[in-house]
Amino acid sequence: MAISEAEVREALKQVKFPGLSRDIVSFGFVRSVQVEGDAVAVEIALTTANPQAGETVERDARAALEALPGVREVKLDCAVQAPQNAPAAVPARRVLPGVRYKVAVASGKGGVGKSTVAANLALALKRGGATVGLLDADIYGPSQQMMMGCTDKPRVNAAEKILPVDGNGVAVMSLGFLMDPDQPVIWRGPMVMKALQQFIEDVEWGTLDYLVVDLPPGTGDAQLTITQQVPLDGAVIVTTPQDVALIDARKGLAMFQKVNVPVLGMIENMSAFVCPHCGERSEIFKHGGGRRTAEQLGVPFLGDIPIDPAIVLGGDAGTPIVASHPDSAAAKAFLELAAAVRRQVER
Repeated sequence: MAISEAEVREALKQVKFPGLSRDIVSFGFVRSVQVEGDAVAVEIALTTANPQAGETVERDARAALEALPGVREVKLDCAVQAPQNAPAAVPARRVLPGVRYKVAVASGKGGVGKSTVAANLALALKRGGATVGLLDADIYGPSQQMMMGCTDKPRVNAAEKILPVDGNGVAVMSLGFLMDPDQPVIWRGPMVMKALQQFIEDVEWGTLDYLVVDLPPGTGDAQLTITQQVPLDGAVIVTTPQDVALIDARKGLAMFQKVNVPVLGMIENMSAFVCPHCGERSEIFKHGGGRRTAEQLGVPFLGDIPIDPAIVLGGDAGTPIVASHPDSAAAKAFLELAAAVRRQVER
């Protein structure tokens, strides 16, 4: 049976633009489709500042076309053009040259446990054999120096670079090292951007497999600075099952889509409480909202983290649960999260 142009376009609707939930057909990126017998020729023109997006789209489009019944030959031309008046891209080799993967942990609102997830994700990646750094970019509420049990102050080496502080085997840098814990950070946007730029350029991160970036909640100057200064390999969105948190998580996800940062997936924190005595499961803040939202937005669901008092106690004591109770259900959930993140960024 001969293939039709409509069937080709329908097949291409399976191809999503990287990090977005929309397909390349609805975006208007498919410029022409020609069908001659069992041969299909397709022209795709992308406008993006991310050259890797073209490679991903071309690979996925070719796979979708070759899977069509009756198609024996595929000719695919995928052209990538940078947006007009777009700022010149910063060469990746000049920004954190020793770091293989840069992963941001973000949330649309505060109070969902984003910093807890970032700390335990860093430790879970380390338990998997990776060398890991943790950048606390939450300028207004730095907490990683406490959660990671860092008691030393950063030092400066001979090259006048700031050396990160070791926290449970993870290289940690936070504004909390440099500020009085009782002193509020009352800074305007330019000061925030300057501080973050120093954390990126003036810190000797060395050679790392992963740099986990703990972003502040919301969508503002800090998030924009990080996405503009650092070639992020992806972002993890943290939410809780409540509808209010899910609404804000959608906004955070949309922000990364607008700045062409791949969304690695969404994780639901404080998913349910399992009684340690009877084993009964109590869904205190509802359940399943994170998975449903991820499915609706077309991004992977990376798992859920149960409510466990040991998570809070570990963070306050400077030994997150992955380090203090590695065999607990919560720690295993963080290890599964780390495995999912590795699969996503290495894919």
